[in-house]
Amino acid sequence: MIFSLENKIAIITGGSSGIGRAISILFAQQGAEVHIFDLKSSLSEDTISEVKQFNQKSAFHPVDITNEQLVLNEINSFEKIDILINNAGIAQIGNVENTSSEDFQKIFDVNVKGAFNCIKAVIPTMVKNSLGVILNMASVASSVGIPDRFGYSMTKGAIKSMTQSIAKDYISKGIRCNCISPARVHTPFVDGFIQKNYPNNQNEMYEKLSASQPIGRMAKPIEIAHLALYLCSDEASFATGCDYPLDGGFLYLNN
Repeated sequence: MIFSLENKIAIITGGSSGIGRAISILFAQQGAEVHIFDLKSSLSEDTISEVKQFNQKSAFHPVDITNEQLVLNEINSFEKIDILINNAGIAQIGNVENTSSEDFQKIFDVNVKGAFNCIKAVIPTMVKNSLGVILNMASVASSVGIPDRFGYSMTKGAIKSMTQSIAKDYISKGIRCNCISPARVHTPFVDGFIQKNYPNNQNEMYEKLSASQPIGRMAKPIEIAHLALYLCSDEASFATGCDYPLDGGFLYLNN
């Protein structure tokens, strides 16, 4: 089977919903033993239940990725880790003037420090086994300016640079590291974001956000998952140190 993940162990952060959920289910379908690291939510049980339909060894781990010791304790229980996907993240609206120190620290802790904690914890196991794939979720915001997304853009820029650094430092150890930069993806996260920030014109804002991609719509989570599957499969063994925009033409076709 092409893009098979048979006998591979994958850790997926933020795997309960949205893009993470789509990746978790698809990877299990392709044979991976999937371990979801996420805060427990109403979606956690439903997602891991669906994942287990394809791989019974899969499990949900209630982990706060901003806590370095908790992450280390969980990851140290694995003898082998083939794949780490740093997908967990939060958003924030604001420019530099109206971004508080508390909000800045919160988004940094989740989006950047969380990824750092997970990478630092899995690297020794991957080095020991001379194999591993790390895939980080960046954003088009790491490459272009997006209004009122100062804190979010800062964190995704850090993820993009982190990806290149990890790829460079560990290419000789059998470890590959890439990132995906989606434009807007239609997830429950986006619906909640619109409801919270634009309660009086939700439909109008949804259409506006959809139209910001030249292709005329937001991406579907499964479309991001398909690229993630390729990058984490053996078929992508020559790919490392790269950022892969998946953006409906957002970066290069917007005039």
